Amino acid sequence: MVNRKQSKRLVRKHLFSLRLSEIELDLLRLKSADAGMSASELMRRNGLLRPLPKRLSKISLKAYWELGQIGNNLNQLVKATNTAIKMGRTPPANPELLEELLEVLHQCRRDIAQVETEDNDWEEEEEDNEDDWQADEG
Repeated sequence: MVNRKQSKRLVRKHLFSLRLSEIELDLLRLKSADAGMSASELMRRNGLLRPLPKRLSKISLKAYWELGQIGNNLNQLVKATNTAIKMGRTPPANPELLEELLEVLHQCRRDIAQVETEDNDWEEEEEDNEDDWQADEG
């Protein structure tokens, strides 16, 4: 086998540890065998060449969460309204209006998630401030 001269920057000399469960390791071995490449090459291609999902700003995450809470409250109100109608009582709200409001709310949540991934100009400004976005853990 002939050794090819490679640029020093292209020589792979750094190791990266990764913890996997038995099932994950088996899946990695199966996928690499199916792809006809080493597990290392498969991980490099998946980890480095595939675009990452866009991050949402702290404000968008908060708005998305708040809209979800409002949606939960609307669902409870819709349920109470439908129960009142079935029992022959006066409903606390117009069911058609509640359903329409709930759909608008869901559309707003979808729009928030979609706009953030499509708006590259705004995202470039956000990347300047690394502390602006943090995932909630716990």
